[in-house]
Amino acid sequence: GATDPLLPVRIPSPARLLYDVEGEARRLRYHAQAELSWQHDGDRYEARLTVGAFLVGSRTQASSGRIEPQGLAPTRFSDKSRNELAAHFDRERGRIVFSANTPEAALLPGAQDRLSVFVQLAALLAAEPDARRRRPAYTLQTVGAREAEAWQFRLEGEEAVPVQGQELPAVKLTRHPRREHDARVELWLAPALGYLPARIRITQTSGDRIDQVLRALPPAPTAR
Repeated sequence: GATDPLLPVRIPSPARLLYDVEGEARRLRYHAQAELSWQHDGDRYEARLTVGAFLVGSRTQASSGRIEPQGLAPTRFSDKSRNELAAHFDRERGRIVFSANTPEAALLPGAQDRLSVFVQLAALLAAEPDARRRRPAYTLQTVGAREAEAWQFRLEGEEAVPVQGQELPAVKLTRHPRREHDARVELWLAPALGYLPARIRITQTSGDRIDQVLRALPPAPTAR
């Protein structure tokens, strides 16, 4: 089907990751910082990605929900720059409800939002690190603030990310545009981060793009 809801998962440990951001918006290039906060207690989770820049202002995406045997089960996704837009996952009715005046969408098994999808992919890869030898892609219903659509992430192989003068091993996944206005989403998921993203690059058809790269390696776990 459109999604693969019954794959094993290994949820990443809570983390706070800082990124350097280079982007282009309306032909203006900018530099910024970003922070990904991933918190959970084994039952509920909260994820937040904040990008702040002088020219473009700040933007925060947030996802909250439950952790289930199949991984993340979002209940609410919000995207706030000047105004906040949100999507609610109504599991009893099997619908996704948008705060913007867009029609409801069917809620498919394994659905994620545009932030939780990064963590869900981390959990899928962590549970089967050799998946890329057997599995060409992961397909997940991915919910934004205005629409829900199937995003297919193709496993591209291993590609390191330069962090503090070192090469951080990572697995690259790409969501290739399928329609004219689709964004290209590239993720570099690092085993050292529990497969959370070391780099995220999103390219719009308008030419706008954002490229966020991990600023610093997390402290090594202390020996016990």
